[in-house]
Amino acid sequence: MNKIFMRFFASMVLITLSAITMQLFAENTSRHHLRGNIVNNETEAIGNAFVTLEGTVYSTVTDLDGNFILRNIPEGNYKLIVQVLGYQKKAIDVPVNEESTKDLNIILLESMYDMPQIVVLGNRHGLFDRVPGSVSVIDKMQIERISPVSGNEVFRNTPGVNVVDEEGVGLRVNIGIRGLDPGRSRSVLIMEDGIPVALKPYGEPEMYYTPAIERMEGVEIIKGSGSILFGPQTVGGVINYITADPPAESEGTVKLTGGEGGFFTGMLQYGNSFGNSGVSINYLRKQADAVGITSYRINDLNTKFRMDISEKSSLGLKIGVYDEVSNSTYVGMTTSMYESGDYDNVVLAPNDELEVRRYSLSATHQIKFNKNIRLRTTAFGYTTTRNWLRQDYSYTPVADMTGVIWGDTSVANGAIYLRDRTGNRNRQFEVAGIEPRLSVNYRLGSLGNELETGMRFLYERAFEQRINGPMGDVRSGDLRDDEIRTGYALSAYAQNRIIVNSKLSFTAGLRLENYEYERDILRTNFTDTTILAGSSTTSLIPGAGFSYRFTRLASLYGGVHRGFAPPRIKDAISSDGEAYQLDAEDSWNYELGIRSTPLNGLSFEVTGFFMDFNNQIIPVAEFAGGAGAGLINGGSTRHLGAEFGFSVDPGILANTNWSFLLRSSFTYVNAYYNEDRFVGTDGVNIKNNKTPYSPEILLYNALNITSPFGWYLYLQANYTGEQFADPLNTVEASANGRVGLIPSHLVLNASTGYKVEPWNTTFSLSVKNITDERYISTRRPQGIRVGLPRFITAGINFNF
Repeated sequence: MNKIFMRFFASMVLITLSAITMQLFAENTSRHHLRGNIVNNETEAIGNAFVTLEGTVYSTVTDLDGNFILRNIPEGNYKLIVQVLGYQKKAIDVPVNEESTKDLNIILLESMYDMPQIVVLGNRHGLFDRVPGSVSVIDKMQIERISPVSGNEVFRNTPGVNVVDEEGVGLRVNIGIRGLDPGRSRSVLIMEDGIPVALKPYGEPEMYYTPAIERMEGVEIIKGSGSILFGPQTVGGVINYITADPPAESEGTVKLTGGEGGFFTGMLQYGNSFGNSGVSINYLRKQADAVGITSYRINDLNTKFRMDISEKSSLGLKIGVYDEVSNSTYVGMTTSMYESGDYDNVVLAPNDELEVRRYSLSATHQIKFNKNIRLRTTAFGYTTTRNWLRQDYSYTPVADMTGVIWGDTSVANGAIYLRDRTGNRNRQFEVAGIEPRLSVNYRLGSLGNELETGMRFLYERAFEQRINGPMGDVRSGDLRDDEIRTGYALSAYAQNRIIVNSKLSFTAGLRLENYEYERDILRTNFTDTTILAGSSTTSLIPGAGFSYRFTRLASLYGGVHRGFAPPRIKDAISSDGEAYQLDAEDSWNYELGIRSTPLNGLSFEVTGFFMDFNNQIIPVAEFAGGAGAGLINGGSTRHLGAEFGFSVDPGILANTNWSFLLRSSFTYVNAYYNEDRFVGTDGVNIKNNKTPYSPEILLYNALNITSPFGWYLYLQANYTGEQFADPLNTVEASANGRVGLIPSHLVLNASTGYKVEPWNTTFSLSVKNITDERYISTRRPQGIRVGLPRFITAGINFNF
């Protein structure tokens, strides 16, 4: 182990032991309790709000009724800080003395009024019991405790979510929900502050750009019928990244993290408000020379502006610039290479290089006509350039080899022969849209109603060129293919929640999607041509659900909605200009569950689900390990399973100042083809076979120990069950490694830290894959990838 990390670890141990000693022998005289209640501006209790005394180690979270208590506090004057995802942070000056045991009544305002962005309903903790479906929220504290090298680590603690590592650092996220194919997250709608971030949300929803988890305030995930408010992808659910809003007063953060292989992450964030305006600036630098086999350089700059035009209206502006250069590659190991154990950290395609540059701009205007009517209008646009130099290779000897050979040449298809030529895949994407959304609260007789309705127009275009280079490391050469793909989408939606009484509510909604697209082929296979073809798809997407709070501490929820995903343009229109009239991917999704907090410090959620696909499309794109052209009509598939989420804190149950928060999630899913379908040269019927990359079992456990004097320890265990890499459910690995069983694996992580309150500084140490487990993470895109080996990072986080 590197000496610098040993020294850091020893220092952390000494600091921790010293702090514990001082805590144990500190005097306990003149100490008092501070308690209070936290609600929103509609007097609804806010649970899970983080409460702390600034500059001290005294902190807690509110219970289901919004109550909190801080114990054994020395007399003095303090500043109480209250914050929770979805609400404005609040600071209050409080004296602690004999009178402090009287209740403090604190009201928080929702942050969506502060920075008028689209925010999924689920992020407001007090409204969980209203959501007719499964909802998960990951807040900033959880993210910081995980100390993620990759955002994938954060998503794994969510029931029903399968994350596949491709390069170990999460540059291109692969998420599958409830047994759906995780390839490039194409079945999940991924947004940042309510705005889609995929290359083209309709025509090419692949995630070649992934928002950096380091700059997020939180992440929210909705898998139920509420997702129809956020199209176009409504099959697998919605993931919304949430960034920091401009704060009410000056505050900033400097965060530095270093690790093995030249790993470095540095972030500077500052925000302030001036009169009726506010600004927040975030700059993130990420780089590595060798995290596993991955090297990269990333610069990520984001700025938010907010201006309150009047008491009833506000304007927000967000600007983002992202620049990445990495050695991302499709080339993976063959089976014999993996079995030898000699190639785990070998860069097999050293000339491969991916450049991603993204510019984004969004503006949101919000006006509140009265307490019952609010209109929010968002306009957005972004461009993404994705140029990828990929050196060609072969599994057999060819004439134009470079002389670089990896693997065992005595095994058929067991070696990789690098060729002295490249295929440069250069693509540029444009997306622009505008969306007005109206929220109305009204009464119809004795029933309360909450209506949310709106529409969105979206334009998207892709420019794609394939340039074949004459040598293995050049970007210039002969233009092989050139085309433009354009899409125009118009969607409209309405969802109404009927409040029967304080316990029972029903929600029903309808979404209309119309997508018109065309493919303009200018050059194919080195020949100029003019091929123009187009088509369109229209779908009505209904959804309905209910929430019944049968006790003060438990709610039953359920729902059904139509899943919709438009076809990729390259799949729907052939290179010869033939429009296949391909139907949209559609399904009926059902779920029924219960969420409960029977005791302060104990909560759980259990959900059963069933997804019935009429037509699941499985692309044969290169990212999915295919030939790069054509499509597979997966036909009818079914996904049946259950999710269980559980958390308990014995520290709260025992009324101590220590926290021992245990979180656990368990997912079982049986995803299979449920009709006759014959594939392969032998015409094998795959009915009842498992769908690819859908493990039956996912298990996550985390223990977060937090002391009253600034020290914490976070332990994680992630188990992923075995899965297949192809529809034939092939068990024996192919020679090239692309097909075969992916065995189950268990990965253990740990992080620890100590906060020096007088300095507002936290020191941390993190170890990923403690046992150095060697496992296959994926066989995509083109061969075996192993999971990240044991990896150690150390960090410092300074707040000012």
